[in-house]
Amino acid sequence: MYEIKKRIYLDLDKTQKSALCNFLRALVKQNLEKDIQDIFDKFIDDEKYYQEINSSRFPFLKDLISDEIFVNDSLLFIKECKKYYEYKKSQAPLIEKQKEFEKQKRKFLQEVKMSKEPPTKKQLYYYDRLCKKYNIEKLDVESLSRLDLKNEIGKILDEHSGDCCHIGE
Repeated sequence: MYEIKKRIYLDLDKTQKSALCNFLRALVKQNLEKDIQDIFDKFIDDEKYYQEINSSRFPFLKDLISDEIFVNDSLLFIKECKKYYEYKKSQAPLIEKQKEFEKQKRKFLQEVKMSKEPPTKKQLYYYDRLCKKYNIEKLDVESLSRLDLKNEIGKILDEHSGDCCHIGE
């Protein structure tokens, strides 16, 4: 799509070209189910309407709108945008799998890091309060890692999930 942008709308300045391309790209994204000619016709009809009421988003297109080069460039760009969004749509499941894998990898690395660190003061305090609340015998927390204590707290909460989980109550 970026190679196409270099070859189209050569008569427009940089700002005009950018505005027009951004608008057409958004139009294609909104109307993916339509074919290329329908999207282009919708753009032309809307632009003519806005020019008639003197409220055009692209006043510089007034003379170009029926120009054959402009029409060809627009159709080419719309076609490329459509291909881009369809490709992106086809890649969505793969991207989701990749995101899920990265999430699991981060979780694993976090657990590895936590397994090497001593428990935090908050964890120790929370574990102490849970043991008192549920009358559970405390483990030797000096030998436990941060991950071990997290898992132990999780076990206590799972066992007593039917009870109220708030310490102060």
